[in-house]
Formats: sequence, structure tokens, C-alpha cells
Amino acid sequence: MRVALPGWAGTLAVKAALFITVMCCALAALLGVLVHVSVTHQTVDQARDRALSGLVEATAAYEAGDALRPHTGIDPEGLPESLRALARAGDRGTMVTDHDGVPTMWAAGPADGGHALAVALDYSQSARTIDGLDRAILWSSGLAIGATLLVGAFAVTRVTRRLHATAQVARRISAGDLDARVGDARTQDPSRPPDEVAAVAAALDTMAASLQRKLLSEQRFTADVAHELRTPLTGLHAAAELLPPGRPTELVRDRVAALRTLTEDLLEISRLDTGKERLEVDTEALGALAERVVRIVRASGTAGADTAIVVVRDARVDTDRRRLERVLGNLVANAHRHGRTPVTLTVDGPVVTVRDHGDGYPEYLVEHGPQRFRTEGGATGHGLGLTIALGQAEVLGARLTFANVPESEGGGALATLALAESRGLATNGPA
Repeated sequence: MRVALPGWAGTLAVKAALFITVMCCALAALLGVLVHVSVTHQTVDQARDRALSGLVEATAAYEAGDALRPHTGIDPEGLPESLRALARAGDRGTMVTDHDGVPTMWAAGPADGGHALAVALDYSQSARTIDGLDRAILWSSGLAIGATLLVGAFAVTRVTRRLHATAQVARRISAGDLDARVGDARTQDPSRPPDEVAAVAAALDTMAASLQRKLLSEQRFTADVAHELRTPLTGLHAAAELLPPGRPTELVRDRVAALRTLTEDLLEISRLDTGKERLEVDTEALGALAERVVRIVRASGTAGADTAIVVVRDARVDTDRRRLERVLGNLVANAHRHGRTPVTLTVDGPVVTVRDHGDGYPEYLVEHGPQRFRTEGGATGHGLGLTIALGQAEVLGARLTFANVPESEGGGALATLALAESRGLATNGPA
């Protein structure tokens, strides 16, 4: 079972700080242990040499029958039993113990009669030296770790700041701002050697520039084609109006009208792609606007008469009426063209839904949104109606989503448009 970590624990700065801390602590511990062991051994060896030298002198004095020096004696009180046993066995040895609360270095050797001749040296100064060394190691290790963390945090923060800037530009590009660039200083100054972050920033800038050129070329091509088609289509429409009545004439006029609609849709998409559309905001009642949209769809020839309008809660919104009518009109027309009746347009506060009872939207549309000139499942059309609806909704600052109703609830396609509600509310109730 994995433990869930907080979001900040996954940042590069925290990981780098933890790595630096662990490595510094490990290095400080290793060096501290090595220095402590080395100095302790050296100090103990020096004290042992002094104690053994004193034991040699005491043994010579004892064998000569001379008086023993202070801190020297036969089986003195406080002599460790292990050292006493070693001396009685005929060997010499040393040991550090606390004697009367004082660190003492003992040296003992054999004496006549199975006794032990021992020398006791004050080990306090050596012990204080080792304790002082340990404190110095701890303090120096703490200071070294702190200084390393500060330097490391400064270096890592500079890198992460550049990475955050690069990620922010990437998000702006994905949101549609193709003019956004990282402009990393290392990519603009040839005297400074580039690093990995600069390479990522340069690659992102190159990708954004290439994408912008391609999109602008596509937008110009779409706009140029639509503009070039308008003039011959106008003449073709005028010529079709002069044809004598009859079925062939109706077919010609119908195709000319469809071509004119396609051309106007292409022009509208090209204007939306430029991102320079301007709103004419006014306060509108959604219930009345929904009724007007259905009348417009009905007048255009689409089977709008079968559209039911349900007002759960009417609301007033600050919006561009023409663009909102365009969005809802395209949704209703698409529901009739590609779905099945009944088609219901529902107003519930600032949220408007359009539902049909057909086979639903294609999976690609639900997951990725409408795509121009793409249809599936034998559907006819060019995929421009929903593309225009989505583009106009973005201009309005509204959120348009597409979903399919479960079969258990009757099935069908469901488009939801969420608007921002103004302060004033209309009367609740059905239309």
C-alpha cells in the first residue's frame, strides 16, 4: 500500500533539497566517524603508551624494593577485575574506566604471589579532547549541511524558476496564445553555454513558431478560399434565380444555397480563428431568447417545429445576443439533422441544454470536441456547425460541453451551454 504524499512533496525543489540533505548527512556522518575513530585511537594509544611506560618503571622499582610512586600499587582499589585477572595470569594490559567519577587509564602487570601491579593515570584531559572533537564535528557538520542546502536551494530554485516559466508558456500555447515564447536568456546569449533547460525552452519556442506559421497559413487559406468563392457564388445564385420553375431548378438552387452556407461558415470560422472577435454585450432573458432561436431554426427550413422548450428556471444573462442565438441555433439544427425527435431545449438558470433522442455524439467528439470536416457513422455534413458553436461559446466566455445520455435514460446526444448569470432574474416557470 503506497502512502499518499502531499502535492508539494513532488516538486523538483523538494526532491533536490531532500537529496542534498541526505547526501550531506551521510557524508558528514562518514567523515565524522572517520575523524572520531582516528583521533580516539591516537589519543588512547598515547595514554596507553604513558601508562605502560609508568608500569615498566613501577615494575623496576618494585623488583628493586624501592617505594612505589603515587597512583601505583599492588592490587589497588578500583582496578578492573578483568585487568586484575589478566595480570595474575602473567600478562600486561590496559583499560579505561571511571574511578571515583574520574576517567582513568589503568595499566596492570604481574607481581609476586599472584598479585597485580597497577598504574592509574588521569584520563580526563584525553576524554575532554575527544568530547570537544565530537562537538566540533557535530557543529561543523551542521554548518556545512546548512551552507550546502542554501547554495543548493539557490541553484535549484534558479533551474525550477526557469522550468516553471517554460511550463507556463506551454500552458499559454495550449490555451491558444501562439505568440507566447519562453525567450530563455541562455538561448539568446551566445556567450553563455546552454544547458538542458535552455534546450527545452528553445525546442518549445521553435515548436510554437512552427505551429503558429502552419495555423496562420491554414487560416489564410481558409479565408482566401471563402472570399474567392463568394463572388462566383453570388453570380451563380443570381443565375439560378433566372431559371424557369421546375425540379431541376429547385435542385440547382438547393445546391447553390448549401454552397453559400458552407462558404459563410468557412468565413465565420476564419474570423473565430483570428481571435479578434468583439462582443456587443446586453442583458437577455434566456427563456425568450430560446423561443426566438426555435422560430429562427423553423424559418430556416430545419424541422424546428418539433423542438420542445422547457424553462425550469428563467434567468437573465449579460451576453451577445447574436452570437448566443448562433450557438443555440446550431445546436438545435444539429440535433434535428443528426439525431431524432423529440428535441428538447431546456433553460435551467444560466445553463441551457439541447437534447435529442438519436444515437448520440461520436466518441471522438465527446472526448476531444467537434472537428471541422470530420463526421462518422454515415452522418452527412462538414462538422462546421458544432465547430462554430464551440468557437462562439468561447468568445462569449461560456462553456460548451458534449455528452451522450445513457440508454437507461432514453439515450441521445446532450449539449450543455453554461453561461454567467447576471444579477437580474426573470420569473420562474415553464415557457
